[in-house]
Amino acid sequence: MCMRLYSRSQIVKIVVAACLLTVCVTVALVKLIDRKAIEKNSQTEVVTGEDEIIKADESSSDKDLVQFDSGLNLEVNPSSVITVSNTASYTQDEAQNISVYQLCNEAVVNINTKVVAYDWFLDPYVQDGGSGSGSIIDKRGYILTNVHVIQDASKIYVSLFDGTQYEAEVVGQDLDSDLAIIKFTPPAGMELKTISFGDSKNLVVGQKVIAIGNPFGMERTMTTGIVSGLGRPIQNSNKRIIRNMIQTDTAINPGNSGGPLLNTQGQMIGINTMIMSSSGSSSGVGFAVPSETAVRVVADLIKFGKVQRGTIDATIIQLNSRIAQYAGLDVSTGVLISEVVKGGNAEKAGLKGGTEAAYYGSRTSIIYIGGDVITKIDNIPVSSLADYYSALESKKPGDQVTVVVRRNKQNVTLKITLCE
Repeated sequence: MCMRLYSRSQIVKIVVAACLLTVCVTVALVKLIDRKAIEKNSQTEVVTGEDEIIKADESSSDKDLVQFDSGLNLEVNPSSVITVSNTASYTQDEAQNISVYQLCNEAVVNINTKVVAYDWFLDPYVQDGGSGSGSIIDKRGYILTNVHVIQDASKIYVSLFDGTQYEAEVVGQDLDSDLAIIKFTPPAGMELKTISFGDSKNLVVGQKVIAIGNPFGMERTMTTGIVSGLGRPIQNSNKRIIRNMIQTDTAINPGNSGGPLLNTQGQMIGINTMIMSSSGSSSGVGFAVPSETAVRVVADLIKFGKVQRGTIDATIIQLNSRIAQYAGLDVSTGVLISEVVKGGNAEKAGLKGGTEAAYYGSRTSIIYIGGDVITKIDNIPVSSLADYYSALESKKPGDQVTVVVRRNKQNVTLKITLCE
């Protein structure tokens, strides 16, 4: 076995050479890393300033940027994206929020009402009513809001972003969707900002949404959140069930009613309507009427002052256990057909009314028992009048519906053409 020996001078030379080699390798690696970083930045085009927001917009899908064609003949502002200055100071999410707010906030109004009350001597006097929000959807002064915001109002006032206030009148309202159109006349030369409708049919759970309204009278307050659920059937304060409601965790409080729920392009995909809360304040469970419903309702409200819905031409009664027991029925929920219109569509389709008169509620109200009981309309279960109206909410005169009725303890299916 051999062992190699080195002198002290040789060892010093070897150590110096190793140190120099280490320094050279380190410098080479640093230069390589810097070059790779520069190449990566040039490929992704990540820069500061205005280019950052442009890049963010370019990354949006084509579907997000397509303007939803509502089919309404409204005079609106062209949709656009506001460029936020000094974007280096904001994250992409912040810049997006600022853009939507700048685009839409001036089109959100504060609504206050006056109502007539009566004193102990039954003399009428005017007092403050409710308050809420609304969206300007047409440059001529048409505003979309909720029915419950303006219900029973003797006077309606809308306040714009600049603090000016105008009296408005009711164009039309619809209890079944809790939507209403009011209108004020803008002064000559005033160019109103408007909010356009977006497409609610393509919403997905988890999608970001933005609310602007006047909670507790704090004008044009903005909150953000996500779509928490879709297709929710919710009963409103007017005892009507509104189907396909959008559920959101966006903070919605008293005063937000009637205001817009927006997507990140600043389009209205819902109308904030109600919250689910034990305290009366936001608990992260809010609901908005989808724009798909609003577009259909608004078109009729502006044109006719009401919604043209199809109906079954028959007299219907809410079935309960007392009536069911008296009539010997095997079901206690649904709607009872008391009478059908002679020669009408329902009679032609085979719907049968009652034949035996009975007092109902008082000695002055008479219903007829022995007729059909509607339990389903187009596969939607009908257990109450609210269900019945909800099932027909989207139907037009002339539409045909499939109706399941209970007759002689058997289910019978009928095809009924709705009348006006």
